[in-house]
Amino acid sequence: MKTNVGGLDKTLRLIVGIVLIALAATGVIGVWGWIGVVPLLTGLFNTCPAYSLLGISTCKPKA
Repeated sequence: MKTNVGGLDKTLRLIVGIVLIALAATGVIGVWGWIGVVPLLTGLFNTCPAYSLLGISTCKPKA
């Protein structure tokens, strides 16, 4: 898949994913917190299927 997640977007996805998973694992929030796996994986793999469908990319344009 083509890379379409970059920079600040990637950082925010990783942080949100880790925080949601941690909150779910400690029982602070319910089971729905495990949805944090989605932003975590999209941040790690630098690709977002929804961005691909919508034609969005937050990567810097290649010079």
